[in-house]
Amino acid sequence: MHLSELVISNFRQFGGAQRPFTLALQPGVTALVGENDCGKTAVVDAIRYALLTRDLDYLRVQPDDFYIDATGEQTADITIRCKLSGLSDEDRGAFAEHLTYEGGDVALYVYWRARRLMEVASRRLAEVTVRSGPEGTGPTIELAARHLLETAYLRPLRDAEREMSPGQGSRLSQVLNSFPGIQAGNRFAHASPPKDLAEAEGLSLSAMAEYFRHLVNQHSGVNEAQQVINNEYLSQLGLAGEKLHGRINYTHAGSEPARLRQILERLELDLLEPEAGTGRGRYGLGSSNLLFMACELLLLGKDLVGLPLLLVEEPEAHLHPQRQLRLMEFLTAAAETKIEGSRGVQVILTTHSPNLSSKIPLDNLVLIEKQRAFPLTKGATRLRESDYRFLERFLDSTRSNLFFARGLIVVEGDAEAILVPTVARLIDCDLTAHGVSIINVGGTGLRRYARILQRAEGAEDEISVPVACLADMDVMPDCAPQILGLVEGEDDPKWTSPRRRWKAKRDFGNQEISQDQALVDRREQLAAGDHANVRTFVSDYWTFEYDLAFSGLAEEVLVAVILAERDEAINAGTKDRAVVEATARRAFQALETDSGGDRERLCSIIYSRFATGQASKAVAAQYLAEVLEARVKPDGTPEDGSTLSKHLPDYLVAALRYATRSADPAPANPSEDA
Repeated sequence: MHLSELVISNFRQFGGAQRPFTLALQPGVTALVGENDCGKTAVVDAIRYALLTRDLDYLRVQPDDFYIDATGEQTADITIRCKLSGLSDEDRGAFAEHLTYEGGDVALYVYWRARRLMEVASRRLAEVTVRSGPEGTGPTIELAARHLLETAYLRPLRDAEREMSPGQGSRLSQVLNSFPGIQAGNRFAHASPPKDLAEAEGLSLSAMAEYFRHLVNQHSGVNEAQQVINNEYLSQLGLAGEKLHGRINYTHAGSEPARLRQILERLELDLLEPEAGTGRGRYGLGSSNLLFMACELLLLGKDLVGLPLLLVEEPEAHLHPQRQLRLMEFLTAAAETKIEGSRGVQVILTTHSPNLSSKIPLDNLVLIEKQRAFPLTKGATRLRESDYRFLERFLDSTRSNLFFARGLIVVEGDAEAILVPTVARLIDCDLTAHGVSIINVGGTGLRRYARILQRAEGAEDEISVPVACLADMDVMPDCAPQILGLVEGEDDPKWTSPRRRWKAKRDFGNQEISQDQALVDRREQLAAGDHANVRTFVSDYWTFEYDLAFSGLAEEVLVAVILAERDEAINAGTKDRAVVEATARRAFQALETDSGGDRERLCSIIYSRFATGQASKAVAAQYLAEVLEARVKPDGTPEDGSTLSKHLPDYLVAALRYATRSADPAPANPSEDA
């Protein structure tokens, strides 16, 4: 049995009874991603309200749980509907009077409703009803039946050590109760007290408690539980060369327990230091957190009755990146019944970790944005089957930032990734302030990444996160092939070779279509995949670096190129940066004179130093960022952003304005419409 659908109306930020929040879920692991305050925690809490939790926390509807609309009016009713599918014969028997038959399938609907009452005795109260049926018209689901649907819930920033400590209703006592051997009799191999107690003249009360602890620790049921925790769970959470090992220990503070439950509630589970075999000192919150999650999964997996659903908020809490990846593998194994002797567990988690998100297949991710759920499963996006396989290989932790951003700029190389944030800040489009992430696809897959946030044809909703894709035109000026050494003169047969991969402006246009129109058509082809929130901004002429030079930053680009060529010497201290920069500016003046005012030739010569490998684009971008930041007015104040914008490629400025929602963007390539 698993939770297959969740429908929420008028709960916190999810309003609109006419168009409720709907989330489809699959067995296994589902990760809810999105920026802060998008509603991830509200989704988890809605499930907790409707299905209850095993942690014995009392859940009470609060006044601010009721949705407040745009007029400031608070709604009077909250409805939460959970659909449970995949019911076993035992599940169907337990909920026989509550089942809904839908064609050849059987489902269990839990329809939770809270009605806001008038303020009573300075408290705002709500009347809660829980019934079955898709519309809540079935019989009331009694508390005894609801207990079979209780979920395990791990709150964010949980105190794992406290959860594993002894006490009334402790989580460990519930785990141990799931082992049949815990209630069985036991033949002790060493029934006599430990040596230090046996040599005493008599047993004091504290010594008797110590002897009882000794016997409990030898019990076969306790040892079985300890072995399962260590061998089946903790062994899968440690890193290579590291052995996490837990010990169940009876604590004897306070009065001696008289019943089994009291005994179990006196047990604690802590991590042993592998070297010394005792003590907690070396382990911190992260390892204790892993231990806690292992116990929760053990409890769910061993309990063969009820709903095996684990809700985890921010599983990355207190874990460094490598442990996060190990944890994700463990949760996936638990969901796929790869842990011996345990049934499969459905896991619904919320996360802000790009590292964790990169480990989760796209099929298992749900983006929460503007109070809507957008599953990234096959068929729900514009991604093709091959795209999913491609992204499974290349969607790393850096690129997974796209799931948490308010805007995205997708670029094809390191130079753009380094320089664009600086340029954006200088023209008052600070990416950090606007919550915009840059995704560097490394020259391949530009359109694949953009399609992640595009919904399938006919989708009711579209993701509103603006996605600006920066693409190179990749058309050289006619003078560039000879400058780059690709051809020798106008009559070189390489101009007509079918094997050449580069294109020049002369390759576009014929008697039927002008060159300008042919270039416009090429830009439109590069942007053919644009849809809804995704827009492609194509360079006006050739490449990112060439266009920067051509638009008005030729001197700055050449200075950055020459600094990049001397980078090692500058860093080693054998060359002075200021001297190199001054030399570069003189070189630009000479080059500008030799070019005779031909901008295409001037910028092609500058760009040729990249194409021939003389300078690294990434290193030059870093120097160019510093050069642009140093531009100042005569009075010492930074250059006005609007002034710098005039020296930047139009397509780049338009992309930055679009991604940051700073203003309605101009056409991506204004020169086309001139």
